[in-house]
Amino acid sequence: MRFIPTKIHGVLDYLSAALFIASPWLFDFANGGAAQWVPVVVGVFLLLYSLGTDYELGLIKQLAMPTHLTLDWVVAGLFLAASPWLFGFADEVYLPHLVFGMFSVVAGLCTHKILYDARVHRQV
Repeated sequence: MRFIPTKIHGVLDYLSAALFIASPWLFDFANGGAAQWVPVVVGVFLLLYSLGTDYELGLIKQLAMPTHLTLDWVVAGLFLAASPWLFGFADEVYLPHLVFGMFSVVAGLCTHKILYDARVHRQV
């Protein structure tokens, strides 16, 4: 069931990107290893493809919303959630990666695939 409007999703994208990038320092796992750099890289990637998405908060508007959502749940979501085990740092830290990854999966799967202009009740 897709109930998150694309505009709200855009806000979540930029907030999530900032949180992913800052999380190693916020949650005290900035040790220079994969645990630190995976969320930073995923956050930068999320920021870049959000800027390029064809939705209300996109700047360049070249990436289709369905493609953006696939990147959200596959790359940002599943990859981030699995990264502690893929890169072997689960004994050190795993909860932020797992929670942020699952959030991305849910947001990607629950967001409308098309823009909707509620003022005129039509798809854009």
